[in-house]
Amino acid sequence: MGIGAKFGAIYRRDRHISRLILMMIVWAAFMAITRFDKFYTLINFQTMASQFPEFGLMSLGIMVCMITGGIDLSTVGVANLVSICMATLMKGMANEESEIAAYVIPLCFLIAILMGALAGAFNGLLVSKVRIPPILATLGTSELFTGIGIVITDGKAVSKLPRMYSSAINSKIFGLIPTQLVFFAAMALVTWFLLMRTTYGTKIYMIGTSSKAAVFSGIRTDLLLVKTYMLSGICSALGGMVMLANYNSARADYGTVYTLQCVLIVVLGGVNPNGGSGRISGVVLAICLLQMLQTGINRFPQISSYYISLIWGAVLILVMVLNYFTEHNIRLFKARRS
Repeated sequence: MGIGAKFGAIYRRDRHISRLILMMIVWAAFMAITRFDKFYTLINFQTMASQFPEFGLMSLGIMVCMITGGIDLSTVGVANLVSICMATLMKGMANEESEIAAYVIPLCFLIAILMGALAGAFNGLLVSKVRIPPILATLGTSELFTGIGIVITDGKAVSKLPRMYSSAINSKIFGLIPTQLVFFAAMALVTWFLLMRTTYGTKIYMIGTSSKAAVFSGIRTDLLLVKTYMLSGICSALGGMVMLANYNSARADYGTVYTLQCVLIVVLGGVNPNGGSGRISGVVLAICLLQMLQTGINRFPQISSYYISLIWGAVLILVMVLNYFTEHNIRLFKARRS
């Protein structure tokens, strides 16, 4: 078998992963030719590794919801509401020198996870019990959570946080690995384990493939959907805690572009918007690719940052079209063989 045939076989085995790897190689080569000294530095890679976990965590939540055939558009709203509440709590527990006790940080993370789980459970109940379409239910709760955040803060930013929190989350393990990256890697590993090594993962893939078949198989789809949206809420809450450290403040309108960006990541990573298929490896690669693209574009001062949202929207449409024609060609090929 020739080299071309081998690459063809690898590509057909997983088109989404192969496409992402090819795009990363092409972009890495382009940056090496045009901006090598500014892109290929240790500080630049450390910066990228500390930036993407906040929207990467939200993408993991959207991914599990999309596998079930749904979607969670409230991730940014949950993240901002959690960060606002935790910022307010930390300021309230700080002393006159704006210092907090060591136990406050893990306590805030625990409360944040509980808040995220409650917000996710609310989404899950609207989808599973009230039977509101996921896109409408989570769009509504996104506005609800954002509105609560605005009411709490009067539309202002909660700033002047205790320095201990920001320095702890923005630190580097062994002086090299950003702590934010460890949070993302840990949550990605937990999500992978749930999807690939537990019956929970098998069941949500079944729901995404055919909800009716899942019901006839005896699966309690309502409870499973609530658990799925709770997991998404937890991912969003952790993303909000990382945002809080990166910005050193909290506000109800932070990260507004992340909703589109997270959906783009999940679709680009090979998750079927109709449910039933998708791998976490593809989503992780898509996260890395988009971070490389965004950082690379910022290395060209003549390109305005306002074009980034336009590029993300165009890429999302392009990926959806490519996925449609890919799946259509696969169905035609199988039909001809049968």
